[in-house]
Amino acid sequence: MSSDQDYAPSPTGWVRNAVAKIEAAGDTKAGQWGPLGVVLLTMRGAKTGKLRKVPLMRVEHEGKYLAVGSDGGAAKHPVWYYNLLADPKITLQDRTESRPMIARELTGDERAEWWERAIEVFPNYREYQRKTDRLIPVFLLEPVQ
Repeated sequence: MSSDQDYAPSPTGWVRNAVAKIEAAGDTKAGQWGPLGVVLLTMRGAKTGKLRKVPLMRVEHEGKYLAVGSDGGAAKHPVWYYNLLADPKITLQDRTESRPMIARELTGDERAEWWERAIEVFPNYREYQRKTDRLIPVFLLEPVQ
């Protein structure tokens, strides 16, 4: 990823505020929701090419992470979903450590296995899925080798 000179803050207030808190502290703990941890994803905008940042719930297993496109059960996928499809190379920050990752959308049994992990961390995902007709997308974020 290039420098923050081409960073475009989110138009969504809570996202912009959470990112600012994380960046000011240098630690994703500053952006967590209550006792629930978050990670910060930095990616390229599919339309603008600008850097975009989004905090997501921390779902980690054996050094791999999950990005859940729930958007609270909204009818549409979050914008970052399209960013990951266009360019799956991201930077993930977990606490104070950042590392390059590759995102890939999960399907079938692999998706089901990771979906259960997501629900263990954040049970509200189950309710979010009930609220929408779309299948909530999940991406596996794996370290670049």
